[in-house]
Amino acid sequence: MRVLITGAGGLVGRALVEHCRANGDEVFEYDHQSLDIADSGGVDRVIAERRPEAVINCAAWTNVDGCEGDPERTELVNAFGPENLARASRKADAVFVTISTDYVFDGSKEGFYTQRDNPSPINVYGRFKLEGERRSQAAHARTIVVRAGYIFGLGGKNFLSTLVTRARNGEKLTAIHDCYGTPTYGRDLAARLRELALKDLPGVYHVVNSGEGASFETFAREALTVANCPTDTIRTVSMDALDRPAPRPRNTRLRCVLSPALGLPPLRPWQEAVVDFVSEL
Repeated sequence: MRVLITGAGGLVGRALVEHCRANGDEVFEYDHQSLDIADSGGVDRVIAERRPEAVINCAAWTNVDGCEGDPERTELVNAFGPENLARASRKADAVFVTISTDYVFDGSKEGFYTQRDNPSPINVYGRFKLEGERRSQAAHARTIVVRAGYIFGLGGKNFLSTLVTRARNGEKLTAIHDCYGTPTYGRDLAARLRELALKDLPGVYHVVNSGEGASFETFAREALTVANCPTDTIRTVSMDALDRPAPRPRNTRLRCVLSPALGLPPLRPWQEAVVDFVSEL
């Protein structure tokens, strides 16, 4: 498969480049410096030149608090960016896959969110990621939207990706105990992205590691235990106590109702993925 990957410098993008190449694909990789997805002209030129069979978008502005203070930039990158890629993919006759987020939901549900639940984002980041989903689908019929959340892996800058390294460096950790999601290992997500591109079946998919989900505290304790680090250095706080600029949904656990019907097995439990993640570190 000839695949063009945007956001190739990020956590999921790097994992996807490696996974596709390991499977014999011809890969065209672009980070933000080499391709700004908000530049519609640049996107059109690159995709027209490369003529990929699949375009997989891993590019986004994921700083939730930063997005809250700069909705204009957020819209450019997270809404217009995927639309640009979808439109160019249609012209090139390529399937388009784009990563969205669990933050399209408001967090008021107690159980798992599926594709049957109506999105209702409560922050700027979630609002424009949802707009990016819809703009992409309107621009290209062969669009696959992949919602994920609590992503962790090598090279990530988020709490889940850095906590073991920080603990080993002797840092004190603060973890939220009353905010829940479904952890998703970057390498497992990358493998499923490629699977979906090959299936070429448009729709919205929820891709997360299996299990009942976890709070940040639960994830942190599991990861530190696997890494043989003490867990008594973790200070727990409530989400409200942090008083961050952007509101966060309290529960964004995801489950997919489409994958089983298509013969896609569940991803392994997130606890198993944590073992691999820690061993990579």
